Parts: sequence; C-alpha cells; structure tokens
Amino acid sequence: MAKRDYYEVLNVQKNATADEIKKAYRKLAVKYHPDKNPGDSEAESRFKEATESYEVLSNAQKKSTYDQFGFAGLEGMNGGPHDYSTVFRDFSDIFGDFGGAFDSFFGGGGGRSRGGRDGGGPARGANLRYNLDIDFKDAVFGKKAEISYIHNVACSSCGGTGAESGSKRSVCTSCGGSGQVRRNSGFFSIAAACPSCGGEGYVIEHPCSSCRGSGIAKKQQKIKVNIPAGIATGKRISLAGQGDAGPNSGPAGDLYVYVTVRAHKYFERDGNDLYCVIPISITQSSLGGDIEVQTIDGLRIKVKIPSGVQNGKMLRVKGRGVPYLNSKEHRGDMYIKLQIETPKRLSMKAKALMRELADVLGEDAAPDPVLLVDL
Repeated sequence: MAKRDYYEVLNVQKNATADEIKKAYRKLAVKYHPDKNPGDSEAESRFKEATESYEVLSNAQKKSTYDQFGFAGLEGMNGGPHDYSTVFRDFSDIFGDFGGAFDSFFGGGGGRSRGGRDGGGPARGANLRYNLDIDFKDAVFGKKAEISYIHNVACSSCGGTGAESGSKRSVCTSCGGSGQVRRNSGFFSIAAACPSCGGEGYVIEHPCSSCRGSGIAKKQQKIKVNIPAGIATGKRISLAGQGDAGPNSGPAGDLYVYVTVRAHKYFERDGNDLYCVIPISITQSSLGGDIEVQTIDGLRIKVKIPSGVQNGKMLRVKGRGVPYLNSKEHRGDMYIKLQIETPKRLSMKAKALMRELADVLGEDAAPDPVLLVDL
C-alpha cells in the first residue's frame, strides 16, 4: 500500500501550527492506542502511521525537509528505522507515557528519561544541517570546500561528565535513575519529569563551573567537504560524527551538508546534459561551415554548421556534459542551440549585396502564413 502524506494522516493543513499538529496527533493516538484496541492490527497500523507522521511534523528540521523534498528527503536522517519513542522527550507535554506499548511495538522504552536515554546513560547528539552554495563549474567537476560552523562538543574541563574534578554523578534517589515519576490515569500511565533531577536521572554533587553541569561546550569547527563531480542542487552530503556531541559523553550526531548550485552565465543543466545558445550570422546559417565553441571544461572545440540551418536548430556534442555522480569518465552531452542574428545596421555596400541576393533568390513579397495544422 502506498505511503500516505503525513499531513493527510494527521488531517491538518501544511501551514498548521505546532499546537494544531500536536492536538491532531493526540486525538488519533487516543483513538488507536493498542491498550484501547487489543488484537486490532488495523488500529496498531494507524497508531504507528500517526506516530511516524507526528515524529516528522513536530521536528522543525524534518518538517522543512519533508515539505521541500517529500519522503525521499527524509531518507537517512535518523540513521535507520524510526525510533518513535523519541517523539516524547517530554511526554507529559502530550498526555502521559504509554508505558510498555512503545517497548513492544517500536523497540523503544516508555520509561526513557528526557533526552532519549535510559537511567542517565549516554544519548546520541543532534544531527546538524549546513547549507552550502557552490559554483556551477564546481558542481560539474567536484571540489573540496572548507566550511565553518558551531557545534556542541564535550566540555574540556570535565571531559563531558558535567562534574568538577573529584566530584561525581549519582543516581537520583527520587526516580531511581529513570528521570520520570508516574501516576496512573485510566489506561494511561502519566509521566512527568522528576522534580529532583529535572528529568536527567542523576544528580551532580559539584557541577562543572565551565559548563554548569551540562558536560557540553560550544566550539567553532572548520572541516573540508568533498563535493563529488556531478552533484546537483538539493543533494545532501552526510558527514558522520560531525554533529553535536551527545549528553553524558554520548556519541556525536551527523552533519548534513545540503548543496545549492549557483546559475552559470552561459550554460543550463538538465540531468547530466548541458545546454547553451550560440549566435551565428545569416551567412553562416546559409553557407554552413565550422565554428569554435567553448565547453564547460574551458576547451574550444570545432562544431560543424550545416548549410541552410534554421534558427533554433539544436546540435549535439557527445560526452561534453556533466559527469555522472561518482563517475567522472561517464558524462552527459552538450547541446548547442543556434540563434541566427540579423544585423541591425548595414553599410551601403552590404545593403546593395543583400538586395542583389533577394533578387537572385526571388523573395516572396506576399508570403502565406506558416501551416500549423495539416487539415
């Protein structure tokens, strides 16, 4: 069965606010929750579908990517299958924890503490996005580009622990390290962040003075990105481990570099083919001959103009287009559109020659319209 549009699933408009998206999901989650529909595979499927939709539309970065590129743009953003439990990093914000439902259906933990980790353990850092504009020619042939951005790294003073030297983290005695306290309400187990540890699952005796106990610091980083030959606007380059560092010395997220290619003065691209417009004179179009044309490589090649060629004629030059992605030897073609230029000013001698030519050709002073449909 074809995958349904996320907005359609939640029955909201594309310009819906975050609160409207949340309310729409809450309504569907209550209706199709497995505890209310035991053994109902259709309800289970609807519940998963609604949760996946909310997981994307409630995340500003994923929503923007989905709005621009659809399902294809989301591929690889999570590094694997959907982890639906991460939708509820502050689950009481929706309506409480579903408890074991996420364990059995999604492989996640309903008892996760805030930040998506169990018992204060390491959590993976956030993925980051970088928008990179490159020149047309660099997109065709590839290059190495240096980028600079700010991301979270482990605090150098405490090594990412959040604790001063000689101090340590202790499991929160109020929540037992879960980061949450619960109360039952009907078929829901309502979860709230533990007030003693703020939902972290642990307490620090003496927080690090540099990072104030977060274990995280901001750092500007410069790295070189390999732009492959043949890349196009909208393509994404993934750099593993170059995103934000995770809390509690957790692994870093990834950096996604989204490419936008600047327009070229003379060339346009369609797939792996290049198109340009070359002007020729009336005499060149009438008599034919060879002209020199510059390629995207900067080379000048000879192109034969057939005699009697008409305005708008397209000539093909094989293998002078854009290399196929990750295959520099295999390239598209270059297409030259001929534009016959009529001189705006003629000398007396040129006018006399043109009149003589008109007499020789026997030009029609009362031409019929061009036939558009053969009736």
